[in-house]
Amino acid sequence: MKILFTDLDGTLLNNKSTVSRKTKAFLDRFILSGNKLVLSSGRPLKSILEIKEQAGLSYPGIFVIAYNGTLIYDCDSQKPVLEKRMPLSYVSYLQEQAKALRLHIHTYIGDAVVSSSEDEEIRYYRQKIHLPLILAKDYASVLTEEPFKMLAIDLHERERLMAFSDAISGWAADKVRSIFSNDYYLELFVKDAGKGNAVHFVCNHFGVPVSDAYAAGDAENDISMLEAAGCGIAMANASPKVKEAADVITGLDNDNDGLALFMQSILFS
Repeated sequence: MKILFTDLDGTLLNNKSTVSRKTKAFLDRFILSGNKLVLSSGRPLKSILEIKEQAGLSYPGIFVIAYNGTLIYDCDSQKPVLEKRMPLSYVSYLQEQAKALRLHIHTYIGDAVVSSSEDEEIRYYRQKIHLPLILAKDYASVLTEEPFKMLAIDLHERERLMAFSDAISGWAADKVRSIFSNDYYLELFVKDAGKGNAVHFVCNHFGVPVSDAYAAGDAENDISMLEAAGCGIAMANASPKVKEAADVITGLDNDNDGLALFMQSILFS
């Protein structure tokens, strides 16, 4: 049995944020051959499940890695099998540091996103992530449980996100990872989480050696996943850092079924 860990945006999904017919046909064959599919994304769980349903990925045994590996969810039992949450004291610190730099940052509660204002960044984010919005000045005061992650966004200057990451680096060293998932998004989650750690957990759960795991992605938050799997696959449209970390690079990009065609060539040729 093989396990395919695949990122969504820029990898499994085309530029219309859908799974193409050709990619769906490959996944059908992959699952019917006795293999496992794991959807791995920085997106919240509800957003991933929405994509799964729209794409018709109703296969048994699917696991979801959400919020960059801080939540692993069994779709059959509809229950989490692993949670790595962020302490509320971390939330308060990161919110204050972002505020000092006038940088957008938000977090999550249940199936909702929590933001201090309905600004340009949160409007852009919710075009793809269809979650209700809760407005709150002090995030920790409205959170009823520790969140899985926070997300800083700047739609115009990546340098501002880099400055924020640098500003918190000393404090975050043993507490929080800060990783880009695209040029606009800086993901923040606890240090002992991440997509790479999730690969090891899922492989152990199914008793599958990591040498039989394939992981595909295009962004920096995918690097740990590519490095953990037996075969790390960078998309043709991936960032240079991701391509450098990968074992192989697809010949075609996400808008031309690059992942499906590559996997088909090595498994079903």
